[in-house]
Amino acid sequence: MNLANTAFILIASILVLFMTPGLAFFYGGLVSEKNVVNTMLSVFIMTGVAILLWVFLGYSLAFSGNVAGIVGNLHHVFMAGVNWASVTATHIPLGAYSLFQMMFAIITPALFVGAVVGRIRFKFLLLFLIAWSICIYYPMVHLVWSPLGLLAKLGVLDFAGGTVVHINAGVTALVLSAWLGPRLAKDHPGQHYNLPWVLLGTAILWIGWYGFNAGSALAVNGVALQAAITSTVATATAMVVWMFLDILTTGKPTLVGVCTGTLCGLVGITPAAGYVTVMGSVAIGALATLASYGFIQVLKPKLGVDDALDAFGCHGVSGIVGSILTGVFATKAVNPTIGENGLLYGGGWHLLGIQVLATGITIALVAVMGSALILILRQLTPMRVDAAEEEMGLDQGEHGEQVDYTVGLSERLTAFQPDQERYSQEFKGQLQHLQDPQANHFGSH
Repeated sequence: MNLANTAFILIASILVLFMTPGLAFFYGGLVSEKNVVNTMLSVFIMTGVAILLWVFLGYSLAFSGNVAGIVGNLHHVFMAGVNWASVTATHIPLGAYSLFQMMFAIITPALFVGAVVGRIRFKFLLLFLIAWSICIYYPMVHLVWSPLGLLAKLGVLDFAGGTVVHINAGVTALVLSAWLGPRLAKDHPGQHYNLPWVLLGTAILWIGWYGFNAGSALAVNGVALQAAITSTVATATAMVVWMFLDILTTGKPTLVGVCTGTLCGLVGITPAAGYVTVMGSVAIGALATLASYGFIQVLKPKLGVDDALDAFGCHGVSGIVGSILTGVFATKAVNPTIGENGLLYGGGWHLLGIQVLATGITIALVAVMGSALILILRQLTPMRVDAAEEEMGLDQGEHGEQVDYTVGLSERLTAFQPDQERYSQEFKGQLQHLQDPQANHFGSH
């Protein structure tokens, strides 16, 4: 065991776990008041369910053995027979690596919750999470990050989850939105519930992303440092680009826009973080944001798919752009372990072609499998709440809770009234005496 590398991965795992409550605040601040509890719970429950699924069979399906290069086997169900003390290539214990990968299995399904808030049944969402993890997420991990996976053998570069996490979650979000149908027209929120929460969630996500991207080097080395720097620069670039796009199109910079741009930068650089230069990260941050902004503002209204919080617009689109541009900007000068340079560094079109192919395969696989799972699960339980519950809000309808337990204004005013006014009947005699100008001993009080 390399103590420095192991400590680094444990810290990175905690940072990735921190991202999920951060995402809960980000999404919870964006929705309307009547769906805040449902949205935050839908994100946070992924933590418990995904951890148990990973232990029961996720790790085994992702990394144990190989079936046709698509998925692992079930030899380590319930983690049976796993030697936690054995070390990986970077001399971290297998247990630490499994913990790190577990955190990715939590945050990925939490991302697509933003697409379907305010109208999906909580029970259906839980069932879909379980089926999606088994049939889509674990095979994607095996395909890309297991040395025996088909896409890994093809030579695809995905440093921290462009295909496995962001394209996967983004396309799932789009598929769920399409099958679920749009929100009731009158239910589109005019205002976000809490903009400070949006900023808080964005900040937590950015902080956690260092575990996500730098941690994916799996060691304290130059690649980890490069991933941290490129992640920082791409995110700053995306934030500023989105702000200027807002100013150019609406005349005003917005907090929601800046936070959305920040997220696009984080997503875009994820597949490339440990492979590109600082200037490459600037280009990826800018281009990913331009693509996401264009999709959200121009293409999305024409599609007619109601992705409520733009999960596909941010994660799907920026993830696709980042994954493809990895084939342009990847260079051995940054990471000597990669097989070939990208297009811009004299590697020709080969790596770019692989990245485009892997991106297309990911989109097709997730779209087909996601639709199939939805069709099956809809036979077991309703997918969408009824119109009355949607209008009332899922906080009350699904959970019997509300985000704000405040006392009504009239009750608050009543609470501060003098007892003589609140209980005038009981004080009737004394009040008459107070009104008597001759009653100086009461009047003086």
